Amino acid sequence: MSLLILEGVSASYGDSQTLFGVDLSVAPGEVTALMGRNGMGKSTTVKTICRMIRSEGVLTFDGQDLHALPSHKVARLGVGLVPEGRRCFKDLTVRENLIAAARPGEWDFAKVSALFPRLGERAGQRAASLSGGEQQMLAIGRALMTNPRLLVLDEATEGLAPIIRQEIWAALARLKAETGVAILVVDKSLKELSAVCDSAVLLERGTTVWAGPMAGLTPDISERYVGV
Repeated sequence: MSLLILEGVSASYGDSQTLFGVDLSVAPGEVTALMGRNGMGKSTTVKTICRMIRSEGVLTFDGQDLHALPSHKVARLGVGLVPEGRRCFKDLTVRENLIAAARPGEWDFAKVSALFPRLGERAGQRAASLSGGEQQMLAIGRALMTNPRLLVLDEATEGLAPIIRQEIWAALARLKAETGVAILVVDKSLKELSAVCDSAVLLERGTTVWAGPMAGLTPDISERYVGV
């Protein structure tokens, strides 16, 4: 049974409709890639799941309708968001950022520091003093500290140095192998996604145009809907 289900989801910014029929599901413990070219509705889909934008259609998490819930209640159900652009609390320390939204569960400061040792080393530093890659690790760690059942990452490796990107992909692989958390990841790095994802959903102009196991995503399909 799927943990997250979207069926025929449409969404609008005011009078401007941006999603026209998104179908997507994520099973417990599964890693799903959400892919497509820029401007095709990936981030809008994330905002829809997290209830930051008005939408219609089937939208459920563990069988519960999300449409009537505000964002903070969706988070309490177990949806942890790593937003595009990181959005750390720059005047707070690393430790303060991590505990700001912490909820009881297996993920605590020690466990996040084990996943990202740099965060433990910089626990007392202000987030503003971190590199972009370290801030991204902090954003992921902060989401994990909410002890989510579904971790949603919106462009988690965009604009980062290759060595930092590989650290983040390695962390996602560990999360898949060692935890039961489901993951929905928005990214364009087909090679890295193929190594960690079980399935993929491709968007084109706010509509799902392909969905299936990652192994079924052929070069022809990826070039048509993801390639530049």
